[in-house]
Amino acid sequence: MLRSILMIAAMALATEASAQALQPVKISPADAAGPVFQREGAQVRTRNGNTTKDFEMLHSTDKGFSAGIYEAGASSHDFESYREDEFMYFLKGSVTLTSKDGTVTKIVAGDAVTLPKGWAGRWETEGYTKYYVTYDAPKK
Repeated sequence: MLRSILMIAAMALATEASAQALQPVKISPADAAGPVFQREGAQVRTRNGNTTKDFEMLHSTDKGFSAGIYEAGASSHDFESYREDEFMYFLKGSVTLTSKDGTVTKIVAGDAVTLPKGWAGRWETEGYTKYYVTYDAPKK
């Protein structure tokens, strides 16, 4: 009897945890202005004097797809091969992308941009906040 009760309780807890994990994640404009980065699960990192903040809203079960909001300060990076396909919608700030062939693309708040996996070039910014959606096919 006790074993049956424990099994039922464990199943109820597992169902409750599963139901909690399968809820929509909403970010309001007020949250996107900064409070979202205080939520449980938000990542704040400082590397080479540059602080970044990331709140991942969704990561697919196969780990290939993710979506969230990201904030970064001033930085510049050279990419030999961008690691994933990415869609970005910029809320604040700007980014200048200089492709390896010399093509310059300036992105400002309100702009959307895609970067294909494998893109090569330079990323320069004085800082920004963006929504992102990334995809990188899972390794088999």
